[in-house]
Amino acid sequence: MGEDALEGNQPSLVPSAPLHDLAQRLIATGEGRLVSGLLAAVQHVHALVAETRPSADEMRAVIDFLTEVGHSADARRQEWVLLADVLGVSTLVEDMNAQRPLGATPNTVAGPFYRADVPETANGGSICRDGSGAPLRVTGRITDLAGAGLGPSLVEVWQANGAGVYENQEPDLQPEFNLRGRLVTDSLGRFSFHSVRPKGYRLPDDGPVGRVLTGLGLALERPAHLHFRVTAPGCQVLTTHVFDRSDPALARDAMFAVKPELLADITPDPDLAGAWRLNVTFVLAPLAGHTPQPTRGRI
Repeated sequence: MGEDALEGNQPSLVPSAPLHDLAQRLIATGEGRLVSGLLAAVQHVHALVAETRPSADEMRAVIDFLTEVGHSADARRQEWVLLADVLGVSTLVEDMNAQRPLGATPNTVAGPFYRADVPETANGGSICRDGSGAPLRVTGRITDLAGAGLGPSLVEVWQANGAGVYENQEPDLQPEFNLRGRLVTDSLGRFSFHSVRPKGYRLPDDGPVGRVLTGLGLALERPAHLHFRVTAPGCQVLTTHVFDRSDPALARDAMFAVKPELLADITPDPDLAGAWRLNVTFVLAPLAGHTPQPTRGRI
């Protein structure tokens, strides 16, 4: 990295004295991903400021907004993740870093409501802890690219309820870990659980991110979906959505996560009036240099 690095990516920008001085200080610390990344970020920020020429009051408003985003983030809610999601940055990073071979289930963003501390649910058990909502039975399997079952695999699931609200959005109204599960498949990669049919929802508008988007007139809608994270030995971890194919908001997803391969049919349960069924298959991609070992042949 040399002195010309300052202007290499911004030929139209005349470097300000602070930018030039900071660049020299960064360059003097040596090479490295952090140095080059910070230098690129500083260049783009300075270019943005030079292009938009914010007033001092506007600059203060930006700082106040970012400060409020930080204050709105905690163990139950990640406002920074939400900001990255609605700007399309999370999806861009996922698409660049989680490319899958043909036939594998696409990866998506986890979103701001994922929790890693969910207790295990028995395979075939229920993740509905308050008994509220239209019953939904989910069945599925985990396979490799050839269609062979991968098990035992770990399946994590989280979703909104029938009103379109996650448990950690209303901790005083829903039981802890409601509509969240962490279960292990059988040896053929098969799993099932009982839940409720989720409803589409608006992203939270009670925080700084939602208020800004609402003020701009941008859609906050998310079509009905379930989130899954699947982990199997020798395979890339899959984090993905399954969307209700009938939801009218599919084309307006505020998080840009809808993909044709992730649409599924939620159908009436013929064995129980007012109940629903969903069947899914997740196809995992192998880790580089690994060949996943199915327990038995095809499912």
